[in-house]
Amino acid sequence: MTSPHTELLTLRDLLRWSISRFHAANLVFGHGSDNAWDEAAYLLLHGLHLPPDTLEPFLDARLLERERQRCVDLIHERISTRKPAAYLTGEAWLQGERFLVDERVIVPRSPISELLAEGLAPWIDDPDAVGQVLDLCTGSGCLAILAAHAFGNTAVDAVDISADALAVAQSNIELHGLRDRVRALRSDLLSQVPADRRYDLIICNPPYVNERSMKALPPEYRHEPRLALAGGADGMDLVRRILAEAPGLMAPEGLLVLEIGHEREHFEAAFPELEPIWLDTAATTGQILLLRRAQLAS
Repeated sequence: MTSPHTELLTLRDLLRWSISRFHAANLVFGHGSDNAWDEAAYLLLHGLHLPPDTLEPFLDARLLERERQRCVDLIHERISTRKPAAYLTGEAWLQGERFLVDERVIVPRSPISELLAEGLAPWIDDPDAVGQVLDLCTGSGCLAILAAHAFGNTAVDAVDISADALAVAQSNIELHGLRDRVRALRSDLLSQVPADRRYDLIICNPPYVNERSMKALPPEYRHEPRLALAGGADGMDLVRRILAEAPGLMAPEGLLVLEIGHEREHFEAAFPELEPIWLDTAATTGQILLLRRAQLAS
């Protein structure tokens, strides 16, 4: 019996079919793309060994049978497993940079990356003057690596409690040729960080999802490590420790940039005395905050 997929002659045909299948399956997006079109295009281009930003020139190209089958299998796997696309391809892209990923780490997507691409202007006047940076809860190491790109003279500590996550981070550090500037360090938050460190900048995307939201996570998010997502009853369990411990490792004019996702209400209830600066990005409002050392140490 002839496979029905043989009627999908071109990449355009396969793209349309994939989008229809994704909608019919009620997939959830949010791990690098937020819609069926972008996710399907990414998976198909990966399956065809094409760069992820070159869809248009190939839309009307006819596919070989083995190419079509490889793409169809990838689309079926996304639907049947409900795994994020990055876990199927083994890679994720953030700010134009490629990172290796698997189910030992959450999929890179932090909007802090957009702020790093801008050198955290205007909060950091001179990027070359940033000497030490800490990426706390580093996961795949993506933010640590982007920080090293943003601040050319900095040394970056990429810290995580998970040995599995740090193995992935180390692979990315080597992929980006940054072994001399980015160091992976295992620590339960700040407890094993050398006491002599004085960071000009701490960036952190900690586990912050509150318990009620954790119970409602769609299947795609349940494939990610719970350790990297769950933040306790109000999402602030680890944030409380971070804010208490961070001042001791910050330079006098040091900055803390902290992502809390959709937990702003819980943050403000937990820390009513703090008046952070909220840093908006193209895609987010009220999800990232900035605090100076003086605010935390007072």
